[in-house]
Amino acid sequence: MPNVERYPSDVAFSAAVKAIQDRKGSRENYARMEQGEGWSTTITPALAAFIAGQNSIYLGTASADGQPYIQHRGGPPGFLRVVDESTLAFVDFKGNRQYITQGNLSENPRAFIFLMDYTRRKRIKLWGTAWFVEGDAGLVQSLMPDGYRAQPEQVFMFSLSAWDANCPQHIPKRVDLAEMESVIAAKDRTILELTEQVAELTRRLQGRGAEPE
Repeated sequence: MPNVERYPSDVAFSAAVKAIQDRKGSRENYARMEQGEGWSTTITPALAAFIAGQNSIYLGTASADGQPYIQHRGGPPGFLRVVDESTLAFVDFKGNRQYITQGNLSENPRAFIFLMDYTRRKRIKLWGTAWFVEGDAGLVQSLMPDGYRAQPEQVFMFSLSAWDANCPQHIPKRVDLAEMESVIAAKDRTILELTEQVAELTRRLQGRGAEPE
């Protein structure tokens, strides 16, 4: 029997999930959450800003018989675009041509996007439905990251049902290589500038010491 969704979080909290929450003592807290502010069903400005900084995402789909599959997608920061308050999209680049995600969505449109920011130790979970758009050159051009050297094949579209942000517990802190290289380069420039200033001050002091009394 399909799950009857009363609250946005019911997309994840099925009757079976709620039964386990009840048995393990967390149902009361989540019931208050459901009846209060609950999970958001639209893309807020804060979420849009978070999405704009992501260069790596994970997509979850399942076949008609329930076989799950997770696929990674990446690109320059902002390759995942906010189309409107309930829609996300990105250009799907040519890869290994397995098409498992596309095959799954052709028979089961339910999808999941997982966003992880290791630097800031934050994760976002998004539930919804998804589909691929083929043969729309204008749509591809509007979503293609500027200057990114990859061969576009089609466009992935995602309609949001609900989203939630997890606490940072147990997320390892990792730094993006490009960010680290930028920080190191800035520090190297500062060291070079300070070294040159010290050398100049040393020359001036030495010059003063050589002046006759």
